[in-house]
Amino acid sequence: MTRAVALDIGTRRIGVALSDSAGTLATPYEVVPRSGDRARDHDRIAALADDADAEVVVVGLPLSLDGTVGPAARTVLDEVAELRARLGRPVVVWDERLSTAEAERRLRGAGVKGRARRKVVDQVAATVILQAWLDAGQPLDRPDPGGPSGGSLEGPAPAGEPSGSPEGPEPDIPPPGAGR
Repeated sequence: MTRAVALDIGTRRIGVALSDSAGTLATPYEVVPRSGDRARDHDRIAALADDADAEVVVVGLPLSLDGTVGPAARTVLDEVAELRARLGRPVVVWDERLSTAEAERRLRGAGVKGRARRKVVDQVAATVILQAWLDAGQPLDRPDPGGPSGGSLEGPAPAGEPSGSPEGPEPDIPPPGAGR
């Protein structure tokens, strides 16, 4: 099985989750505050992946509710291209629709309130993303919704090529909870 790290990429924080060595259970790990320097943030992610002996990095893709690639997803896909160049291991995008809402629900259910919840919600969202990917069988070969005519999840799309309509192509990424 595959040991994985998952990322919930945000503008202020990056939530991080880890799978167990059997590749069956996701657990919250850390929140990486954005430093203002993307290269430094990526160095921190690379160190976390190395420390965990992760074979793959799963990045939550914030698709629009109708499944299209909107501005937030486009920003994450741009960062995914940089991560692929930096990390030296597969970087997989995974539909993260409603993962933060699910993380908030779980934290409220556990009695975590206010400021304490805001400190950990990103790593719990990364856990929701990673668990969905693990439950779906750890796919590495889904089309990349941001690449030209799909592309591969294991490498960046060729630079400068168009990527479909302004909203993005219809991705072939299962909705949250698929495979459960």
